[in-house]
Amino acid sequence: MERSVGLGGRARSGDRQKFRVALLPLNNFTLNAFSGFVDALRLAADAGGRSRQIECGWSIVGHDAVRASCGLAVTPDQLPPDPATVDYIAVCGGNDYRLRQQPEWLDTYLRAAADAGTTLIGLCTGTFNIARAGLMEGRTACVHWNVHEEFRDQFPGIRTVSDRIFLDNGNRISCAGSTGASDLALYLVSRHCGAELAQQSLRHMILNRQRDANFPQPQFVNDTQDILDGVVRRCINLMEQTLNVPISMAELAQKSGMSERQLARRFRASLGQPPSRYYRFVRLRYGAWRLIHTTDSVTQIALDSGFSDGSHFHREFCKEFGASPNRYRKTTAGERFL
Repeated sequence: MERSVGLGGRARSGDRQKFRVALLPLNNFTLNAFSGFVDALRLAADAGGRSRQIECGWSIVGHDAVRASCGLAVTPDQLPPDPATVDYIAVCGGNDYRLRQQPEWLDTYLRAAADAGTTLIGLCTGTFNIARAGLMEGRTACVHWNVHEEFRDQFPGIRTVSDRIFLDNGNRISCAGSTGASDLALYLVSRHCGAELAQQSLRHMILNRQRDANFPQPQFVNDTQDILDGVVRRCINLMEQTLNVPISMAELAQKSGMSERQLARRFRASLGQPPSRYYRFVRLRYGAWRLIHTTDSVTQIALDSGFSDGSHFHREFCKEFGASPNRYRKTTAGERFL
């Protein structure tokens, strides 16, 4: 008869549990990524959603109670375990990613885990913490598009991508967070327990399919890697955050600490066009992505892209891509217009 591994025990040959994860939430962690990850494991671990840790195991670890960015308090089950007793340590970050320091115990623990050969997972901004401990050198980090610029500013020597939902680098896995954390957990379930248990979890979550690691994050600007002007890069980031309700160029200039004329000069020097034109392009790319990846109506996509109505969106879309929104959607090779 097979036996289960107790809390804190690494899955071993002959044990029922195929792998174990220690989830380490940090203060101000994002609940969506944390809960999506652990719930995907829970639903795969036992039949009928009964939550027993049979096929895989997990524990919530840490030194003190922490709060999610939404205010929910979480008390760890145990102190951080010996890294050799788990297969993965998932660092769950959140809104404190701009703090450029972290507790000494966290650096020490993550380095000990790396030395033990335990795979480190950065969930949401947890990749910042792994990088801050000096453990991402020579690797590529996958981060959410909203924090891409900040990560690059803090860790200029680390290649950073936001064109996928997670990236497996062997003993380092980085995940953009949000709903992508569920896909990452299902990826681990498939790897260790088989596709059927991943499907079991999907069915319980009322999802149709598991997304691959390279599924695109819905970001709609070109890579800003070659843009040297930090003000322009920050403005582009702000544009991404305000696609559905575009801000005025006056407000964009105010937020960047300069006049509209100065900002326009900076954009022309970096991108060869004024910020208003680039902003329009970003919103149209968002609309194009929605046309390909959703079944939403053109009118709804137009409104969500910050256009006053479907006719306005239609006119601007045709100018930019040389095809109407409906033709673009029906073209199986639609992405060639991008």
